Amino acid sequence: MEDDAVIINDKDDRNGKEVYTKVVRAGKRTYFFDVKATRKDDYYLTITESKKRLGKEGKVFYEKHKIFLYKEDFEKFADGLKDAVGFISEGKAPAAVTSADPDPIAYDKKTSVSSGSETIAAGEFTNVDFDDLGKE
Repeated sequence: MEDDAVIINDKDDRNGKEVYTKVVRAGKRTYFFDVKATRKDDYYLTITESKKRLGKEGKVFYEKHKIFLYKEDFEKFADGLKDAVGFISEGKAPAAVTSADPDPIAYDKKTSVSSGSETIAAGEFTNVDFDDLGKE
């Protein structure tokens, strides 16, 4: 796996612009970790997954998926990522998930996920079509 990092030092041109970029090439996908600055000089992270695709008539295009991660969410995001990666690596969920939230997601011994009044057993997934978001 090859990766690159670029630090962008032009302080006058940082409003919503990248301050730091880390590129990770992983097989057919490329991940971009971009640190950006707000007008008030607060940093946030965008994570972009880019996949090369063939369109109609054999024309190449890149399909991109992006998430924005703000400073106040870093710790919870990192904890969730660590738990999910641990589950994949070790094949089992952690005994319990602790959180400062009043309604944390907790895992039981049957590898089901509980959140509020809803329980989802392992293997049950909801099909979400993100193209429909924002449409009435």
